[in-house]
Amino acid sequence: MTGQNRPILESPLKLIAIGCLLLLATAGAVAILQRHALMVELEQESSVLLRLASQRADQHDAHLTALSAIAVAGEAEQNGLFLEVAQTISRFYPRIDEVQLVPFDARGKAVGTLPLAPALADTIRASAQASTGHIALLPHPDRPQHYIMVKRSPNTDAARYGLMLGIDAEKLVDEAGTFWSRPDVALTLSLPDGHALFHRGAAPETIRFARALGSASQPLLLETGMQIGIANLLPALRTGLALLAVTLAYLAALSALRQRARVRGAIEQARLSALDSRLAHASRVNALGEMASGLAHELTQPLTAILAQAQAGRRMLARGDSAALSPILDDTVAQARRASAMLERFRNWSRPHPVPRVPFDLREALRNVQTLLAPQAAAQGVPLAFDLGPGPAPVIADPVEMEQVVFNLARNAIEATAGLGNAGQVVVALKPQQDRVVLEVSDNGPGIAPQLRSRLFTPFTTTRPNGTGLGLALSQRLVERAGGEIQLVDGTSGATFRVVLPGRSAEARE
Repeated sequence: MTGQNRPILESPLKLIAIGCLLLLATAGAVAILQRHALMVELEQESSVLLRLASQRADQHDAHLTALSAIAVAGEAEQNGLFLEVAQTISRFYPRIDEVQLVPFDARGKAVGTLPLAPALADTIRASAQASTGHIALLPHPDRPQHYIMVKRSPNTDAARYGLMLGIDAEKLVDEAGTFWSRPDVALTLSLPDGHALFHRGAAPETIRFARALGSASQPLLLETGMQIGIANLLPALRTGLALLAVTLAYLAALSALRQRARVRGAIEQARLSALDSRLAHASRVNALGEMASGLAHELTQPLTAILAQAQAGRRMLARGDSAALSPILDDTVAQARRASAMLERFRNWSRPHPVPRVPFDLREALRNVQTLLAPQAAAQGVPLAFDLGPGPAPVIADPVEMEQVVFNLARNAIEATAGLGNAGQVVVALKPQQDRVVLEVSDNGPGIAPQLRSRLFTPFTTTRPNGTGLGLALSQRLVERAGGEIQLVDGTSGATFRVVLPGRSAEARE
Protein backbone atom coordinates (compact mmCIF):
# COMPACT_ATOMS: atom_id res chain seq x y z
CA MET A 1 0.00 0.00 0.00
CA THR A 2 1.56 3.26 -1.07
CA GLY A 3 1.50 6.45 0.98
CA GLN A 4 -1.11 7.93 -1.36
CA ASN A 5 -3.53 5.05 -0.71
CA ARG A 6 -3.18 5.00 3.07
CA PRO A 7 -5.23 8.22 3.63
CA ILE A 8 -8.07 6.68 1.58
CA LEU A 9 -8.15 3.60 3.82
CA GLU A 10 -8.14 5.84 6.89
CA SER A 11 -11.03 8.05 5.68
CA PRO A 12 -14.49 6.50 6.27
CA LEU A 13 -16.20 9.15 4.14
CA LYS A 14 -13.98 8.38 1.14
CA LEU A 15 -14.52 4.65 1.57
CA ILE A 16 -18.30 5.17 1.73
CA ALA A 17 -18.17 7.42 -1.36
CA ILE A 18 -16.17 4.82 -3.31
CA GLY A 19 -18.59 2.10 -2.19
CA CYS A 20 -21.57 4.17 -3.34
CA LEU A 21 -19.93 4.79 -6.72
CA LEU A 22 -19.31 1.05 -7.11
CA LEU A 23 -22.94 0.30 -6.29
CA LEU A 24 -24.13 2.92 -8.77
CA ALA A 25 -21.83 1.49 -11.42
CA THR A 26 -23.14 -2.00 -10.66
CA ALA A 27 -26.75 -0.83 -10.94
CA GLY A 28 -25.90 0.85 -14.25
CA ALA A 29 -24.28 -2.33 -15.55
CA VAL A 30 -27.31 -4.38 -14.48
CA ALA A 31 -29.61 -1.89 -16.23
CA ILE A 32 -27.57 -2.04 -19.47
CA LEU A 33 -27.45 -5.83 -19.46
CA GLN A 34 -31.14 -6.08 -18.60
CA ARG A 35 -32.07 -3.68 -21.40
CA HIS A 36 -30.05 -5.73 -23.86
CA ALA A 37 -31.69 -8.95 -22.59
CA LEU A 38 -35.16 -7.40 -23.00
CA MET A 39 -34.38 -6.32 -26.55
CA VAL A 40 -33.08 -9.79 -27.40
CA GLU A 41 -36.22 -11.34 -25.91
CA LEU A 42 -38.46 -8.98 -27.89
CA GLU A 43 -36.59 -9.80 -31.08
CA GLN A 44 -36.91 -13.54 -30.51
CA GLU A 45 -40.60 -13.42 -29.55
CA SER A 46 -41.37 -11.15 -32.52
CA SER A 47 -39.66 -13.56 -34.91
CA VAL A 48 -41.69 -16.47 -33.53
CA LEU A 49 -44.92 -14.47 -33.83
CA LEU A 50 -44.02 -13.44 -37.39
CA ARG A 51 -43.56 -17.07 -38.47
CA LEU A 52 -46.83 -18.13 -36.80
CA ALA A 53 -48.87 -15.32 -38.42
CA SER A 54 -47.26 -15.99 -41.81
CA GLN A 55 -48.17 -19.68 -41.65
CA ARG A 56 -51.76 -18.83 -40.73
CA ALA A 57 -51.98 -16.29 -43.55
CA ASP A 58 -50.81 -18.92 -46.06
CA GLN A 59 -53.73 -21.11 -44.96
CA HIS A 60 -56.15 -18.43 -46.14
CA ASP A 61 -54.97 -18.83 -49.73
CA ALA A 62 -55.71 -22.55 -49.57
CA HIS A 63 -59.20 -21.91 -48.23
CA LEU A 64 -59.93 -19.42 -51.00
CA THR A 65 -58.77 -21.89 -53.61
CA ALA A 66 -60.95 -24.67 -52.17
CA LEU A 67 -64.02 -22.46 -51.87
CA SER A 68 -63.53 -21.13 -55.40
CA ALA A 69 -63.42 -24.66 -56.78
CA ILE A 70 -66.68 -25.55 -55.02
CA ALA A 71 -68.35 -22.34 -56.22
CA VAL A 72 -67.69 -22.97 -59.90
CA ALA A 73 -68.28 -26.75 -59.81
CA GLY A 74 -72.03 -26.43 -60.30
CA GLU A 75 -74.91 -24.13 -60.31
CA ALA A 76 -77.26 -23.15 -57.54
CA GLU A 77 -77.55 -26.71 -56.27
CA GLN A 78 -73.95 -26.37 -55.10
CA ASN A 79 -74.71 -23.40 -52.86
CA GLY A 80 -75.61 -25.71 -49.98
CA LEU A 81 -72.22 -27.48 -50.24
CA PHE A 82 -70.40 -24.16 -50.47
CA LEU A 83 -72.11 -22.88 -47.34
CA GLU A 84 -71.45 -26.09 -45.48
CA VAL A 85 -67.70 -25.93 -46.26
CA ALA A 86 -67.58 -22.24 -45.36
CA GLN A 87 -69.16 -22.89 -41.98
CA THR A 88 -66.73 -25.74 -41.34
CA ILE A 89 -63.77 -23.46 -42.09
CA SER A 90 -65.10 -20.81 -39.67
CA ARG A 91 -65.61 -23.46 -36.99
CA PHE A 92 -62.07 -24.86 -37.20
CA TYR A 93 -60.41 -21.51 -37.95
CA PRO A 94 -62.17 -18.96 -35.69
CA ARG A 95 -60.19 -16.06 -37.15
CA ILE A 96 -62.04 -16.63 -40.47
CA ASP A 97 -65.43 -15.56 -39.15
CA GLU A 98 -67.10 -14.58 -42.45
CA VAL A 99 -67.25 -16.12 -45.92
CA GLN A 100 -69.21 -14.54 -48.81
CA LEU A 101 -69.78 -15.59 -52.43
CA VAL A 102 -71.17 -12.63 -54.44
CA PRO A 103 -72.21 -13.05 -58.13
CA PHE A 104 -71.16 -10.36 -60.56
CA ASP A 105 -74.78 -10.13 -61.64
CA ALA A 106 -76.46 -7.91 -59.10
CA ARG A 107 -79.67 -9.86 -59.62
CA GLY A 108 -78.02 -13.03 -58.42
CA LYS A 109 -78.18 -14.25 -54.84
CA ALA A 110 -75.13 -14.01 -52.58
CA VAL A 111 -74.25 -16.96 -50.37
CA GLY A 112 -72.44 -16.41 -47.04
CA THR A 113 -72.05 -17.29 -43.38
CA LEU A 114 -73.36 -13.88 -42.27
CA PRO A 115 -75.96 -11.46 -43.61
CA LEU A 116 -74.37 -9.35 -46.33
CA ALA A 117 -74.80 -5.59 -46.40
CA PRO A 118 -75.42 -4.08 -49.86
CA ALA A 119 -72.42 -1.78 -49.51
CA LEU A 120 -70.12 -4.68 -48.69
CA ALA A 121 -71.55 -6.68 -51.62
CA ASP A 122 -70.81 -3.82 -53.97
CA THR A 123 -67.27 -3.58 -52.60
CA ILE A 124 -66.64 -7.31 -53.09
CA ARG A 125 -68.12 -7.26 -56.61
CA ALA A 126 -66.07 -4.21 -57.65
CA SER A 127 -62.81 -5.56 -56.25
CA ALA A 128 -63.26 -8.95 -57.91
CA GLN A 129 -64.17 -7.45 -61.30
CA ALA A 130 -61.14 -5.15 -61.14
CA SER A 131 -58.82 -8.03 -60.20
CA THR A 132 -56.20 -9.23 -62.63
CA GLY A 133 -55.69 -12.46 -60.70
CA HIS A 134 -54.27 -11.14 -57.46
CA ILE A 135 -56.07 -11.21 -54.13
CA ALA A 136 -57.28 -7.81 -52.92
CA LEU A 137 -56.78 -6.82 -49.24
CA LEU A 138 -59.21 -4.28 -47.80
CA PRO A 139 -60.26 -3.21 -44.31
CA HIS A 140 -63.71 -4.49 -43.38
CA PRO A 141 -66.08 -1.52 -43.66
CA ASP A 142 -68.33 -2.63 -40.81
CA ARG A 143 -66.17 -4.65 -38.39
CA PRO A 144 -63.16 -3.13 -36.62
CA GLN A 145 -59.93 -5.14 -36.42
CA HIS A 146 -61.02 -7.14 -39.47
CA TYR A 147 -59.77 -7.21 -43.02
CA ILE A 148 -61.22 -8.91 -46.09
CA MET A 149 -59.57 -10.95 -48.82
CA VAL A 150 -61.35 -10.72 -52.21
CA LYS A 151 -60.66 -13.10 -55.12
CA ARG A 152 -62.46 -13.57 -58.44
CA SER A 153 -63.93 -16.99 -59.06
CA PRO A 154 -62.97 -18.63 -61.24
CA ASN A 155 -59.68 -16.79 -61.36
CA THR A 156 -59.90 -16.07 -65.08
CA ASP A 157 -61.29 -13.41 -67.34
CA ALA A 158 -64.52 -15.44 -67.37
CA ALA A 159 -65.02 -14.99 -63.63
CA ARG A 160 -68.64 -14.94 -62.42
CA TYR A 161 -68.25 -14.48 -58.65
CA GLY A 162 -66.44 -12.43 -56.08
CA LEU A 163 -65.19 -14.63 -53.21
CA MET A 164 -64.49 -12.98 -49.83
CA LEU A 165 -62.93 -14.12 -46.53
CA GLY A 166 -63.39 -11.89 -43.46
CA ILE A 167 -60.47 -12.31 -41.03
CA ASP A 168 -60.16 -11.14 -37.42
CA ALA A 169 -56.65 -9.62 -37.22
CA GLU A 170 -56.49 -10.04 -33.45
CA LYS A 171 -57.09 -13.77 -33.67
CA LEU A 172 -54.45 -14.02 -36.35
CA VAL A 173 -51.80 -13.32 -33.70
CA ASP A 174 -53.44 -14.81 -30.62
CA GLU A 175 -52.15 -17.85 -28.72
CA ALA A 176 -48.60 -16.66 -29.45
CA GLY A 177 -47.51 -16.90 -25.79
CA THR A 178 -47.85 -15.09 -22.49
CA PHE A 179 -45.15 -12.63 -23.52
CA TRP A 180 -47.64 -10.67 -25.65
CA SER A 181 -50.09 -10.32 -22.76
CA ARG A 182 -47.63 -8.22 -20.75
CA PRO A 183 -48.78 -4.58 -20.38
CA ASP A 184 -45.34 -3.22 -21.26
CA VAL A 185 -45.28 -4.97 -24.66
CA ALA A 186 -46.86 -3.34 -27.70
CA LEU A 187 -48.15 -5.18 -30.78
CA THR A 188 -49.62 -3.65 -33.96
CA LEU A 189 -50.82 -5.33 -37.17
CA SER A 190 -51.46 -3.14 -40.23
CA LEU A 191 -52.42 -3.52 -43.89
CA PRO A 192 -49.69 -2.85 -46.45
CA ASP A 193 -51.16 0.62 -47.08
CA GLY A 194 -50.62 1.50 -43.37
CA HIS A 195 -54.21 1.05 -42.20
CA ALA A 196 -53.95 -0.20 -38.58
CA LEU A 197 -56.03 -3.30 -37.98
CA PHE A 198 -55.11 -4.24 -34.46
CA HIS A 199 -53.11 -2.75 -31.55
CA ARG A 200 -52.39 -4.19 -28.11
CA GLY A 201 -50.38 -2.93 -25.14
CA ALA A 202 -48.81 0.41 -24.20
CA ALA A 203 -47.41 2.63 -26.89
CA PRO A 204 -43.66 2.01 -27.03
CA GLU A 205 -41.21 4.88 -27.18
CA THR A 206 -39.84 3.44 -30.42
CA ILE A 207 -40.83 0.56 -32.63
CA ARG A 208 -38.14 -2.06 -32.08
CA PHE A 209 -39.35 -4.67 -34.61
CA ALA A 210 -41.21 -4.09 -37.88
CA ARG A 211 -41.49 -6.71 -40.64
CA ALA A 212 -44.07 -7.84 -43.18
CA LEU A 213 -45.63 -11.29 -42.95
CA GLY A 214 -44.05 -13.88 -45.19
CA SER A 215 -47.23 -14.32 -47.22
CA ALA A 216 -47.38 -13.29 -50.85
CA SER A 217 -51.10 -12.52 -50.71
CA GLN A 218 -51.16 -10.90 -47.22
CA PRO A 219 -47.95 -8.94 -46.56
CA LEU A 220 -49.40 -7.43 -43.38
CA LEU A 221 -46.98 -5.26 -41.39
CA LEU A 222 -46.17 -6.61 -37.90
CA GLU A 223 -44.76 -4.00 -35.51
CA THR A 224 -43.71 -4.72 -31.91
CA GLY A 225 -42.08 -2.74 -29.16
CA MET A 226 -41.54 -2.55 -25.46
CA GLN A 227 -41.95 0.21 -22.89
CA ILE A 228 -38.95 -0.09 -20.57
CA GLY A 229 -39.19 1.34 -17.05
CA ILE A 230 -37.09 1.23 -13.92
CA ALA A 231 -38.76 -1.97 -12.77
CA ASN A 232 -37.77 -3.63 -16.06
CA LEU A 233 -34.19 -2.39 -15.98
CA LEU A 234 -33.61 -3.15 -12.31
CA PRO A 235 -35.48 -6.31 -11.33
CA ALA A 236 -35.47 -6.63 -7.57
CA LEU A 237 -33.94 -10.10 -7.20
CA ARG A 238 -31.25 -9.79 -9.84
CA THR A 239 -30.29 -6.26 -8.79
CA GLY A 240 -30.22 -7.21 -5.11
CA LEU A 241 -27.95 -10.20 -5.75
CA ALA A 242 -25.60 -8.11 -7.92
CA LEU A 243 -25.36 -5.33 -5.33
CA LEU A 244 -24.79 -7.87 -2.57
CA ALA A 245 -22.02 -9.56 -4.54
CA VAL A 246 -20.28 -6.24 -5.26
CA THR A 247 -20.61 -5.17 -1.62
CA LEU A 248 -19.05 -8.40 -0.38
CA ALA A 249 -16.26 -8.14 -2.96
CA TYR A 250 -15.62 -4.51 -1.97
CA LEU A 251 -15.47 -5.39 1.72
CA ALA A 252 -13.13 -8.28 0.97
CA ALA A 253 -10.88 -5.99 -1.09
CA LEU A 254 -10.83 -3.41 1.72
CA SER A 255 -9.92 -6.10 4.22
CA ALA A 256 -7.10 -7.34 1.99
CA LEU A 257 -5.79 -3.82 1.43
CA ARG A 258 -5.90 -3.03 5.14
CA GLN A 259 -4.06 -6.25 5.93
CA ARG A 260 -1.46 -5.39 3.32
CA ALA A 261 -1.12 -1.90 4.77
CA ARG A 262 -0.62 -3.34 8.26
CA VAL A 263 2.08 -5.69 6.98
CA ARG A 264 3.86 -2.88 5.17
CA GLY A 265 3.52 -0.66 8.24
CA ALA A 266 5.08 -3.37 10.40
CA ILE A 267 7.95 -3.75 7.91
CA GLU A 268 8.46 0.02 7.83
CA GLN A 269 8.38 0.19 11.63
CA ALA A 270 10.95 -2.58 11.83
CA ARG A 271 13.16 -0.70 9.37
CA LEU A 272 12.87 2.51 11.37
CA SER A 273 13.58 0.66 14.60
CA ALA A 274 16.68 -0.87 13.05
CA LEU A 275 17.74 2.54 11.79
CA ASP A 276 17.16 4.09 15.21
CA SER A 277 19.15 1.33 16.87
CA ARG A 278 21.97 1.78 14.38
CA LEU A 279 22.12 5.51 15.00
CA ALA A 280 21.94 5.00 18.76
CA HIS A 281 24.76 2.44 18.63
CA ALA A 282 26.89 4.71 16.48
CA SER A 283 26.21 7.59 18.85
CA ARG A 284 27.20 5.52 21.88
CA VAL A 285 30.40 4.27 20.27
CA ASN A 286 31.42 7.73 19.12
CA ALA A 287 30.44 9.24 22.48
CA LEU A 288 32.63 6.64 24.15
CA GLY A 289 35.51 7.70 21.94
CA GLU A 290 35.00 11.32 22.83
CA MET A 291 34.77 10.44 26.51
CA ALA A 292 37.96 8.39 26.31
CA SER A 293 39.69 11.31 24.61
CA GLY A 294 38.48 13.69 27.28
CA LEU A 295 39.49 11.39 30.11
CA ALA A 296 42.88 10.80 28.57
CA HIS A 297 43.39 14.54 28.21
CA GLU A 298 42.37 15.14 31.81
CA LEU A 299 44.47 12.31 33.33
CA THR A 300 47.59 12.64 31.21
CA GLN A 301 48.67 15.89 32.93
CA PRO A 302 48.58 14.60 36.57
CA LEU A 303 50.18 11.33 35.50
CA THR A 304 52.92 13.24 33.75
CA ALA A 305 53.44 15.32 36.93
CA ILE A 306 53.70 12.16 39.05
CA LEU A 307 56.20 10.77 36.60
CA ALA A 308 58.30 13.96 36.74
CA GLN A 309 58.20 14.07 40.56
CA ALA A 310 59.18 10.43 40.85
CA GLN A 311 62.09 10.96 38.50
CA ALA A 312 63.25 14.03 40.47
CA GLY A 313 63.05 12.09 43.77
CA ARG A 314 65.04 9.31 42.20
CA ARG A 315 67.77 11.75 41.21
CA MET A 316 67.81 13.29 44.72
CA LEU A 317 68.09 9.92 46.37
CA ALA A 318 70.76 8.96 43.93
CA ARG A 319 72.99 11.61 45.47
CA GLY A 320 72.33 10.27 49.00
CA ASP A 321 72.32 6.83 50.54
CA SER A 322 68.67 5.96 50.66
CA ALA A 323 68.68 2.50 49.19
CA ALA A 324 65.38 1.57 50.83
CA LEU A 325 63.50 4.47 49.14
CA SER A 326 64.85 3.84 45.66
CA PRO A 327 62.74 0.66 44.92
CA ILE A 328 59.58 2.43 46.06
CA LEU A 329 60.24 5.34 43.75
CA ASP A 330 61.06 2.93 40.93
CA ASP A 331 57.70 1.22 41.50
CA THR A 332 55.90 4.60 41.50
CA VAL A 333 57.50 5.49 38.20
CA ALA A 334 56.57 2.11 36.72
CA GLN A 335 52.96 2.37 37.89
CA ALA A 336 52.63 5.89 36.51
CA ARG A 337 53.95 4.81 33.16
CA ARG A 338 51.65 1.81 33.22
CA ALA A 339 48.61 4.01 33.92
CA SER A 340 49.59 6.37 31.14
CA ALA A 341 49.98 3.44 28.75
CA MET A 342 46.63 2.00 29.75
CA LEU A 343 44.87 5.29 29.13
CA GLU A 344 46.60 5.59 25.80
CA ARG A 345 45.46 2.11 24.80
CA PHE A 346 41.87 2.90 25.97
CA ARG A 347 41.86 6.07 23.93
CA ASN A 348 43.08 4.24 20.83
CA TRP A 349 40.49 1.51 21.33
CA SER A 350 37.57 3.88 21.80
CA ARG A 351 38.52 6.17 18.91
CA PRO A 352 36.17 5.40 15.97
CA HIS A 353 37.93 3.64 13.16
CA PRO A 354 37.80 5.18 9.72
CA VAL A 355 34.99 3.80 7.58
CA PRO A 356 34.95 3.71 3.80
CA ARG A 357 33.06 6.57 2.20
CA VAL A 358 30.51 5.83 -0.52
CA PRO A 359 28.59 8.08 -2.93
CA PHE A 360 24.95 8.61 -1.94
CA ASP A 361 22.16 11.20 -2.07
CA LEU A 362 22.15 13.25 1.14
CA ARG A 363 18.38 13.62 0.81
CA GLU A 364 17.96 9.99 1.83
CA ALA A 365 19.71 10.65 5.14
CA LEU A 366 17.46 13.68 5.73
CA ARG A 367 14.32 11.64 5.01
CA ASN A 368 15.37 9.02 7.57
CA VAL A 369 16.04 11.68 10.18
CA GLN A 370 12.70 13.31 9.44
CA THR A 371 10.93 10.01 10.03
CA LEU A 372 12.79 9.45 13.31
CA LEU A 373 12.28 12.93 14.76
CA ALA A 374 8.72 13.59 13.58
CA PRO A 375 7.13 11.91 16.67
CA GLN A 376 9.38 13.86 19.09
CA ALA A 377 8.65 17.17 17.34
CA ALA A 378 4.90 16.45 17.33
CA ALA A 379 4.96 15.47 21.02
CA GLN A 380 6.63 18.78 21.96
CA GLY A 381 4.43 20.82 19.61
CA VAL A 382 7.35 22.10 17.51
CA PRO A 383 6.80 22.40 13.72
CA LEU A 384 9.58 20.52 11.92
CA ALA A 385 10.12 21.33 8.23
CA PHE A 386 12.51 19.72 5.76
CA ASP A 387 13.40 21.52 2.51
CA LEU A 388 15.19 18.96 0.34
CA GLY A 389 15.69 21.23 -2.65
CA PRO A 390 14.63 20.73 -6.27
CA GLY A 391 17.15 18.01 -7.17
CA PRO A 392 19.57 15.39 -5.83
CA ALA A 393 22.41 16.27 -3.43
CA PRO A 394 25.20 13.76 -4.17
CA VAL A 395 28.02 13.51 -1.60
CA ILE A 396 30.70 10.94 -0.74
CA ALA A 397 30.64 10.06 2.95
CA ASP A 398 29.38 7.44 5.38
CA PRO A 399 25.54 7.55 5.26
CA VAL A 400 25.11 6.55 8.91
CA GLU A 401 27.54 9.20 10.15
CA MET A 402 25.78 11.90 8.11
CA GLU A 403 22.42 10.78 9.51
CA GLN A 404 23.91 11.06 13.00
CA VAL A 405 25.12 14.61 12.33
CA VAL A 406 21.74 15.76 11.05
CA PHE A 407 19.98 13.88 13.87
CA ASN A 408 22.10 15.62 16.55
CA LEU A 409 21.62 19.10 15.08
CA ALA A 410 17.87 18.73 14.49
CA ARG A 411 17.24 17.18 17.92
CA ASN A 412 19.16 20.01 19.63
CA ALA A 413 17.02 22.52 17.69
CA ILE A 414 13.77 20.78 18.74
CA GLU A 415 14.83 20.77 22.40
CA ALA A 416 15.85 24.43 22.18
CA THR A 417 12.38 25.46 20.91
CA ALA A 418 10.32 23.01 22.97
CA GLY A 419 9.16 25.69 25.37
CA LEU A 420 7.79 27.88 22.58
CA GLY A 421 5.06 25.41 21.48
CA ASN A 422 3.58 26.15 18.06
CA ALA A 423 5.49 29.45 17.98
CA GLY A 424 8.71 27.45 17.70
CA GLN A 425 10.06 26.38 14.35
CA VAL A 426 12.84 24.10 13.15
CA VAL A 427 13.88 24.12 9.49
CA VAL A 428 16.35 21.72 7.87
CA ALA A 429 17.30 23.09 4.44
CA LEU A 430 19.45 21.42 1.79
CA LYS A 431 21.15 23.68 -0.76
CA PRO A 432 23.17 21.76 -3.39
CA GLN A 433 25.76 23.92 -5.18
CA GLN A 434 28.18 23.25 -7.99
CA ASP A 435 31.08 21.71 -6.02
CA ARG A 436 29.58 21.30 -2.59
CA VAL A 437 26.39 20.63 -0.66
CA VAL A 438 25.30 23.06 2.05
CA LEU A 439 23.03 21.90 4.87
CA GLU A 440 21.54 24.37 7.36
CA VAL A 441 19.62 23.53 10.54
CA SER A 442 17.86 26.61 11.93
CA ASP A 443 15.58 27.29 14.88
CA ASN A 444 14.02 30.38 16.44
CA GLY A 445 14.90 29.43 19.99
CA PRO A 446 16.93 31.50 22.54
CA GLY A 447 20.17 30.99 20.59
CA ILE A 448 23.73 30.39 21.88
CA ALA A 449 25.14 32.50 24.71
CA PRO A 450 28.17 34.62 23.56
CA GLN A 451 30.48 33.12 26.22
CA LEU A 452 29.91 29.63 24.84
CA ARG A 453 30.42 30.36 21.16
CA SER A 454 34.24 30.06 21.24
CA ARG A 455 34.19 26.56 22.79
CA LEU A 456 30.92 25.31 21.37
CA PHE A 457 32.57 22.31 19.67
CA THR A 458 34.78 21.43 22.66
CA PRO A 459 33.89 18.13 24.40
CA PHE A 460 31.80 18.39 27.58
CA THR A 461 30.51 21.87 26.66
CA THR A 462 26.72 22.05 26.96
CA THR A 463 23.90 24.50 27.67
CA ARG A 464 21.43 21.86 28.91
CA PRO A 465 21.35 20.53 32.49
CA ASN A 466 21.21 16.93 31.31
CA GLY A 467 23.45 17.33 28.28
CA THR A 468 26.72 15.41 27.87
CA GLY A 469 28.46 18.10 25.83
CA LEU A 470 29.57 15.52 23.26
CA GLY A 471 26.94 15.92 20.49
CA LEU A 472 28.43 18.93 18.69
CA ALA A 473 32.00 17.70 19.21
CA LEU A 474 31.08 14.36 17.73
CA SER A 475 29.26 16.02 14.83
CA GLN A 476 32.32 18.16 14.10
CA ARG A 477 34.57 15.11 14.03
CA LEU A 478 32.22 13.21 11.68
CA VAL A 479 31.87 16.17 9.31
CA GLU A 480 35.60 16.75 9.21
CA ARG A 481 36.18 13.04 8.59
CA ALA A 482 34.00 13.43 5.45
CA GLY A 483 36.15 16.35 4.29
CA GLY A 484 33.66 19.03 5.25
CA GLU A 485 33.18 21.67 7.90
CA ILE A 486 30.54 22.71 10.42
CA GLN A 487 30.04 26.12 11.97
CA LEU A 488 27.58 28.32 13.85
CA VAL A 489 26.24 31.08 11.61
CA ASP A 490 26.43 34.51 13.26
CA GLY A 491 23.84 37.25 12.97
CA THR A 492 20.72 35.06 12.95
CA SER A 493 17.87 34.90 15.41
CA GLY A 494 17.88 31.66 17.31
CA ALA A 495 20.64 29.33 16.16
CA THR A 496 21.69 28.22 12.67
CA PHE A 497 24.30 25.52 12.12
CA ARG A 498 25.76 25.18 8.63
CA VAL A 499 27.37 21.98 7.37
CA VAL A 500 29.36 22.17 4.14
CA LEU A 501 30.27 18.88 2.45
CA PRO A 502 32.22 18.41 -0.76
CA GLY A 503 30.00 17.33 -3.63
CA ARG A 504 30.61 14.29 -5.75
CA SER A 505 32.02 16.36 -8.61
CA ALA A 506 34.69 17.80 -6.32
CA GLU A 507 35.65 14.30 -5.18
CA ALA A 508 36.00 13.23 -8.80
CA ARG A 509 38.48 16.04 -9.51
CA GLU A 510 40.55 15.06 -6.49
